[in-house]
Amino acid sequence: MERQARVLVVDDEKGIREGCRRVLQAEGFRVAVATNGEAGLELARTAGFDLALIDVKMPGMGGIELVRQLQQMDPALVSVMITGYATIETAIDATRNGAHDFLPKPFTPDELMAKVEKGLERRWLMLEAQRLRQERERRLLEISAEKSRLLTIINCMQDGVLVTNRDGQLVLHNPAARAMLQLRADGPLPQPVENCTPLPEIAALVASVLSSAAPEGMLSQEVQGPDGQRTLMANVAAVRDERSEAIGAVTVVRDITGLKKLERAKSQFVAMVAHELAAPLAAIKGYLDILIGGAAGDDPEQHRQMLERSRDRASALLDLIDDLLEDSQLEAGHTSRRFESVALQEAIADAWDVVRPHAEARKISFLSALPANLPPLLADRGEMVRLFTNLLSNAVKYNREGGAVRVEARPDPNYLRVDVADTGLGIPEESLGRLFEEFYRVKSAETRSITGTGLGLSIVKRIVEAHNGHVKVESRVGAGSTFSVFLPTMDGQPGHS
Repeated sequence: MERQARVLVVDDEKGIREGCRRVLQAEGFRVAVATNGEAGLELARTAGFDLALIDVKMPGMGGIELVRQLQQMDPALVSVMITGYATIETAIDATRNGAHDFLPKPFTPDELMAKVEKGLERRWLMLEAQRLRQERERRLLEISAEKSRLLTIINCMQDGVLVTNRDGQLVLHNPAARAMLQLRADGPLPQPVENCTPLPEIAALVASVLSSAAPEGMLSQEVQGPDGQRTLMANVAAVRDERSEAIGAVTVVRDITGLKKLERAKSQFVAMVAHELAAPLAAIKGYLDILIGGAAGDDPEQHRQMLERSRDRASALLDLIDDLLEDSQLEAGHTSRRFESVALQEAIADAWDVVRPHAEARKISFLSALPANLPPLLADRGEMVRLFTNLLSNAVKYNREGGAVRVEARPDPNYLRVDVADTGLGIPEESLGRLFEEFYRVKSAETRSITGTGLGLSIVKRIVEAHNGHVKVESRVGAGSTFSVFLPTMDGQPGHS
């Protein structure tokens, strides 16, 4: 026996009851006996049994009723009916209520053991089937839960995911893939992948990794998105079985538009910095070579002019470095700000003190038309000075000789509007949309000789937006420009609720 079976004997005849006990105990079974159906049912409630030998005719609860109730308690319990006068009707009734077999009286120990072993064999088979059924249900639940988790993960991924079978048919995709590739998988899956995406490169990559000649590993290719606005990186790898045969493919599509834009910006940055650094450094080196080589003669005035020009070029280089450092700090969010009450008049005055020498050299007048009762700004004082220094510096640099710069301000709902206007060159309409981009400068014959990094207005925009404000520009070529800055006041505080 695989384990020690428990047997219940229920019979009102003591000889049958005790005889069964002795025979079964001698064979190693654990046996319990009861004199009637009620006592047998109570034993079954308190202790589990594998097989029950039950007399058909007993006073009180009959054997067939006991079998029925035992079956309700344990459907896998095997019941063998003991009877001295079995009829077809009795057999049918007992079988219908769950009896497995009959043992007619009188019976020998061998006949008893044959019935018990046959019944227990059925019991073990039923328990094993029950165990396998429960195991299968448990595994199905685990598979279902795992599938649900995987689908949740895949559907939440920002990268597009496509799964194809060995025939190159699409069997699974996530929302990101639908959006990136504009999938046309309207009907039921699977469908050939080339019918589902307008990008033939994807289907070609899948076919390549599924071909028998394809090497193991991943294939990657940049492709243009269906909208023509985005650049995508498609990575395709085959799914292989234990024999290393391709049974499908997984494609992961990533939107690298931002990375490509960053690469272009990096290239522009390097080119701009190289250009902006090369000219003043070449000029400084040229003047120094002249002085060291003695080509300038002995005229102290000429020496002084060359040194002053070298100093001016060096100052321009320092300004470029300062702008680059400030822009990188603003972009990275490493700037520490202290928001407090700031009087606009004081910030404008401090900014004009920085710009005044250049303005006076070009005979540019300054008019500050600021009312005395303006509400204070909720801002970082140092950044406000840098903001207006950049705006006033541009208003002077791109102005005409003998021109004017005018600063006005007036309350706007929840904001203070500050206008910085000049009478300068003006900005072409096609350049207005790019004016606040990093390193962008308006190119014209009149601006060719004006030095600058193309970062000043980018810094202005970053500072304004960091203060929950906004900036706009109006300009007309030959008539000047007006930059309007909208900044939160202590009372309004937009964006700080």
